[in-house]
Amino acid sequence: MAARTASSSPSRGRLSLRAKLTGSMVVLLTVVCLIVGVVSEFALDIFLTRQIDQQLSAAAGRSLGFASNAHPPDAGQQPEGQAGEHPLGQNVGTVSGTFSGQRLVHDDSISEHGDRLQLTAAQQAVMLSVPTDGKPHAVSFDDLGDYRLMALTVPGTSTVVVTGLPMKPVTDTLPTVGLILFGVAAAGVLGVAFLGAFAVRRTLRPLDRVAATAGRVTELPLDRGQVALSIRVPESDTDPRTEVGQVGSALNLMLGHVAQALEARHDSEIRVRQFVADASHELRTPLAAIRGYAELAARGSALVPPDVAHSMGRIQSEAVRMSALVEDLLLLARLDAGRPLDVRDLDLTRLVADAVGDAQVAGREHRWLLELPPDPVLVFGDVQRLHQVLANLLANARTHTPPGTTVVTALGRSADGSAVLTITDNGPGIAPDLLPDVFERFARGDSSRSRTAGSTGLGLAIACAVVVAHHGTIEVHSRPGRTEFEVRLPVAVPAQRVHSIGTTLPQLETGS
Repeated sequence: MAARTASSSPSRGRLSLRAKLTGSMVVLLTVVCLIVGVVSEFALDIFLTRQIDQQLSAAAGRSLGFASNAHPPDAGQQPEGQAGEHPLGQNVGTVSGTFSGQRLVHDDSISEHGDRLQLTAAQQAVMLSVPTDGKPHAVSFDDLGDYRLMALTVPGTSTVVVTGLPMKPVTDTLPTVGLILFGVAAAGVLGVAFLGAFAVRRTLRPLDRVAATAGRVTELPLDRGQVALSIRVPESDTDPRTEVGQVGSALNLMLGHVAQALEARHDSEIRVRQFVADASHELRTPLAAIRGYAELAARGSALVPPDVAHSMGRIQSEAVRMSALVEDLLLLARLDAGRPLDVRDLDLTRLVADAVGDAQVAGREHRWLLELPPDPVLVFGDVQRLHQVLANLLANARTHTPPGTTVVTALGRSADGSAVLTITDNGPGIAPDLLPDVFERFARGDSSRSRTAGSTGLGLAIACAVVVAHHGTIEVHSRPGRTEFEVRLPVAVPAQRVHSIGTTLPQLETGS
C-alpha cells in the first residue's frame, strides 16, 4: 500500500521441505548402514569363531591320537610335514600340551613362524585351567594373545591333552572388514545425499510452481479497486491423484471463489461510490439554498427575537459544515472514480510556504516552524489537490494537539531524488490501536488526541487518496511526544527548467 504505518516483524529462518526430506533420507540411510555394519561384524565374528572351533576340534583329535601312542617318537624321529605345518599336521600357531596330573609330559606347540614353541610355566597354568569337557574355551596368553583351547582326556588314563588355536585371524579380519564396511557406507550415504537432493528437487518442482502461483497472487493489489484475478495453477499441476495436484486444485478452487468475492465487492464499491457521488452532487443545491436563506435571515436578526437569531446562526454554521462534508465526499468519489488531475509543473516550495502561512493565521496558539531547501523543489502535479493535502495535514496537527504545540514543516529531497515533505509535532501522539487505520475514512482520534473543533474524519483519507493519485506515498510515525507525517512525491521536472519564481514567502519562524 502507498499509505502505511511503520512496523517491524521479526523473521525466523526455518529449514525448507527439500532440506528436511534430504536430511531425513540421509539420516535414515546412516542408521541402516550402522545397523547393517554392526550386525555384519557380529555375524562375521560368530562365523569365523565357528571355523576356528572346527579347526580346533580337528587339531585336538590329532593331538589326542598322538598322545594315545604309548611310545611317542622323539622329535628327531617324527616324519617331515608339509611346509607351514607341524610335523604332526598341526597348523602354524597351534599350542598343544600333554599333562599327567599337574606335570607337563609332552608339548607339540609351534610358533607363528613355524618354529618349536616351549610352553612357559604361566602358559602351562592357563592350559591346566581349561575344563576337560571337550568344548572350546576362550583364554588369553599374556605373550601369545587370545586363543581357543580344548582339553581332552586320553581314554583309560588320567592324561589330559590340551590343544589351542590362535584367534589372531579373527581379530585381524574384523577391523579390516569394519573399515571396508565404513568406507562403503560413507560413500553410499554421500552419494544418496547428492542424488537424493536432486531427486527431491525434481519431485517438488510442481510444488514450486504452485507456490509461484500463490506468490504472484500476493503481489496483486487486492485491497481495493477492480482486480482481474486470472492467475491459476497450471492444469498439469492439478492432478487429484497426487498430493501436489490436490493442493494445486484446491488453490485454483479458492482463487475462483476469491475472484467472485472480489468482483462482488467491486460492484458493491461502484454502487456505493456512485451513490455517494450522486447524493453529494444532489445535496449541494439544497445546502446552497439553506445557506442563502440563513444568510438572508441573518441580515434581519435585529428584527427577530434573540433565540430565533441564535437558531438561524446555528443553521448557517451547520450548513457550512455540511457543505464542507459534501465537498469532501464528492472529492473522494471523484478520486475513487479515477478522474484525471489537472497536473502541471509546480513549485512545491512555494506551495508549502503558502500552506504554512495559512496555518499560522488559523492557529496562532501553536508554534509553526518552516524548513525549506535553498533550491526550489519541483514536482508534476495538481496545485489545488496538493494544496489540499498540505492544508489537511496542517489542520490535523492544529486540531489534534493542545495549544503551544510546535509544528515543524520540512521539505527536501531523498537520495533517489523524490520530494520529501514532513510535518512533525510534539503533541501527545496517536494511539497505537488507531495508527494502522489513521488514513481510513471517518477515522477519529481517541482522548489522547481529543478534538477541540469539529472534524469530518475525511482529511487524512483525502490526503492519502490525492498522494496516491500522484504516484506518491504517505506514512505516519507516532509515539508520545512526536508525530510525523511523511509525504514522498516523484520529481519529474529537472531544476534547469525553473526560472525566477518571483514570490515573497510569508514571514515565518525558521527551524534550526
